[in-house]
Amino acid sequence: MPSFDFADHFRRDSREHGPDLIAIDGTDRFLLDEVPHLHGDALRHPGAVTVVDDRYGVLTLGVLALHGASDVRVVQDSLVGERALEASAGTFGRRGFHHPEGFEEAFRDARLVLLRLTKGHDRLDEVARAVARWAAPDVVLVCGGRTKYMTLSQNDLLRRWFGEVTASRGRGKSRLLIASDPRLDAAAEADRADPWPRRVHQDDLDVTITAHGGVFAGTSLDLGTRVLLEAAEAAVPAARDVVDLGCGNGVVATVLARRRAHVRVVATDVSAAAIASARSTADANGVGERVRTIRSDAGDELDADTADLVLCNPPFHADTTVTTDAAEAMFRNAAAILRPGGELWTVWNSHLRYRPVLERTVGPTRQVARTAKYTVTASVARH
Repeated sequence: MPSFDFADHFRRDSREHGPDLIAIDGTDRFLLDEVPHLHGDALRHPGAVTVVDDRYGVLTLGVLALHGASDVRVVQDSLVGERALEASAGTFGRRGFHHPEGFEEAFRDARLVLLRLTKGHDRLDEVARAVARWAAPDVVLVCGGRTKYMTLSQNDLLRRWFGEVTASRGRGKSRLLIASDPRLDAAAEADRADPWPRRVHQDDLDVTITAHGGVFAGTSLDLGTRVLLEAAEAAVPAARDVVDLGCGNGVVATVLARRRAHVRVVATDVSAAAIASARSTADANGVGERVRTIRSDAGDELDADTADLVLCNPPFHADTTVTTDAAEAMFRNAAAILRPGGELWTVWNSHLRYRPVLERTVGPTRQVARTAKYTVTASVARH
């Protein structure tokens, strides 16, 4: 057991090194305090612990530094989370973790799984089902979240895949759900009858949409994307290289590739689940050879001056927080990705009033379409 106070060390380093290192929050602390009492034996066995959706690396580094875990498997949907973990691991000089390729490798014979709950239930369903299917019979799945965002339906969902589900008392603003006794037969049967990723055929577009748990809009076509696709029929007809920035389930990239047989499309997203969904959607509709998927944070992995057209339906929520930060980062990166004279076509909730930001960040911006809720604009790259 280490002699230093990890949580205090993490807070102190955050103060010294600025906002890129985020202080431990109440849910992380609650999880780290309770895991030795829930399945302490698992912490002493290499490879027995898996951490899911660790936002800033605190849970992973905590089980390593505080509890002596080793060879920890880490599943992080967000590339931002992966980068934060790597940066913090370097700062604190801690290794002993790795990122498996898929859920079977992540959960096979795991005995303790720590999960930060997100807003959507589909992510919990896909992960919990995989834990029940692949983990050891004595596995304990510990899910932590902010109490005000937790619902009884999460308990019910876990009971589909585990024989015992209990809720902790609240501590501060957080609560834990503890699931054990995995129902392997139920999980295996569900994988056969109702597998992830889900697949739905959208008749109006004649396109099959596939989606993993947690992907924006799932297998549906959200209204903003529908408005963007209708407007984009007229977007830069001569474009050869197109980017779907924040691709989600990949429907925009796939529809553009089907409509325009001469284009090459890059679909990019910060989410690993989104990238896998976009890849599957493109393949399911016969355009996989012309749709390339790249995981990036707001397009930061894409080369400059490589696109004639960028299409974007930016998020304005980060889980439960309303924010325009992601959209503004997308606009900045789109300006770099576009060739001179290329265009960024963006759909946004009209109340957000993005046009001045687009004018300043990308270039001259015109309104292309407007509904009661959404605005579509086209911005011409000025560089």
